[in-house]
Amino acid sequence: MPTVKVLNMQGQVVGSQELSEAVFGVEVNVSAMHTVARAILNAQRQGTQSAKTRTEVRGGGRKIYRQKGTGNARHHGRRAPQFTHGGVVFAVKPRSYRISVPRKVRRLAMLSALTSKAVENEIIVLDKLELAEAKTKLVANMLKAVNAGKKAMIVTENADTAVVRAGANIEGVKVSHVGMLNVVDILRYQSFVVTADAVKKLENMYDDSAIEEVNE
Repeated sequence: MPTVKVLNMQGQVVGSQELSEAVFGVEVNVSAMHTVARAILNAQRQGTQSAKTRTEVRGGGRKIYRQKGTGNARHHGRRAPQFTHGGVVFAVKPRSYRISVPRKVRRLAMLSALTSKAVENEIIVLDKLELAEAKTKLVANMLKAVNAGKKAMIVTENADTAVVRAGANIEGVKVSHVGMLNVVDILRYQSFVVTADAVKKLENMYDDSAIEEVNE
């Protein structure tokens, strides 16, 4: 099992924690991560863009000149695509960009993303993350103490309003919790700063052996 150091908010090593092989030690599947990341980014697109074809633009009702004898190309209306104010060829229309991804592929992508962080030694485990008050300085000092770098994702076990408010004004930092994790956010940030309780919750969610023990 992969093992990581457990730090406190001052950056001091206070212990170690074994990570589940079934969650942080799987074979990384780049194709699954790409598929899920594309699905997430596609779902964020509004799909409201629209342009008019030559049948939808205003004007162009009468023939601009006679068919023969002018020496020019044959045209009917002035709203063909080659004319100013003409319609658009293959005009884009409102559409949905959402794509469907099987549940097993989504699961594989999440496990691959978590494993990639463990392989690259980009996981920073905190024994706890408790703020006396929602101040940006407290989170900034913590990230500096644990050497999180300029782009870090902070993950707590459950939604923590104080941590969210304190980290909101730090550029390159995002605060989330286990229930809101997605593949894009995990891969986008260099450091994955997660509490020990959040690690256990992740393992309970994605480790099949742990789920079977609970059911028994």
